[in-house]
Amino acid sequence: MSRWLWQLRARLGYWLARRLFHWPAALQQPRLWQWMQGQYGRMANLGDTKAQSFYGHILLFRGQGLGAREEGLRLLRLAANGGDGKAAYQLGVQALQGDTRQAPDAPQALRWWEMAVAAGHPLAASRVSQLYREGAPGLEPDQHMAERYAALAGGTIHSGH
Repeated sequence: MSRWLWQLRARLGYWLARRLFHWPAALQQPRLWQWMQGQYGRMANLGDTKAQSFYGHILLFRGQGLGAREEGLRLLRLAANGGDGKAAYQLGVQALQGDTRQAPDAPQALRWWEMAVAAGHPLAASRVSQLYREGAPGLEPDQHMAERYAALAGGTIHSGH
C-alpha cells in the first residue's frame, strides 16, 4: 500500500475513532475499544501532536499497568515538545506528584508548566505562580516571579483564553 494511502487510511480511522469516543456504548464494547485505541496509537506514531496528546492522556488515566502509564507519559512528552500546552501542563502535574519510582520534582514541573504557559494553557500560569509563592523541594520561593506569573494568569483569565 502506498504511503499516501496508508496515511489517508490512518487519518480516516482516527477521525472515526475520535467520534466514537463520545459514545458511551462504543467505549463499553471491548473489541471496538481495542480497535479505537489502535487508531489512536497509529496516528500518534505518525507524529501527529494532537493524537499524541489525546492518546497519551488516555493511556495515563485509563491505561492498565505501568507500561501503559509509561507509554502515556512518553506520548505526552512528544506532544509537549511539539507545542501542545495541555500535554505540557499534565507533565508538570505528574512531575510535581511523583510516583513510586520517582520523587516529586518541582524544577521539572516548573519547566513543563512554563512550556504550557508559552503554549497558552489557561491554568499553567497560576500553577507556576503558586509554585514560586510556596516553593518546593529544589525550588526556593520567589515572590517577584510569583507576582509576575499571577499577573499572567489574571491576563489569561480576563482575555478569555
